[in-house]
Amino acid sequence: MTHLHLVRRMGQATGTDIVAAHRVGHLSQQDWADMIQFCRGCAWAMDCPKWLEENETISDAPKTCPNRVRFATVKARQLRDA
Repeated sequence: MTHLHLVRRMGQATGTDIVAAHRVGHLSQQDWADMIQFCRGCAWAMDCPKWLEENETISDAPKTCPNRVRFATVKARQLRDA
């Protein structure tokens, strides 16, 4: 649950609604699972909760985030569809 929570929090911080993206089919179940798995494998994951507390609103995920590109892609699609 830790990494699920981190992915959701990073989505909130970047203004990316991961749950809505999944619900409307812009993020597959496999994409969602991959994001959590990438988070699990991230060497920076232990520092992520503190970083998120200090950076509640950001334009993009940090460069150290293995899901950075995926957050940006989903966010861009959401902005385009809005």
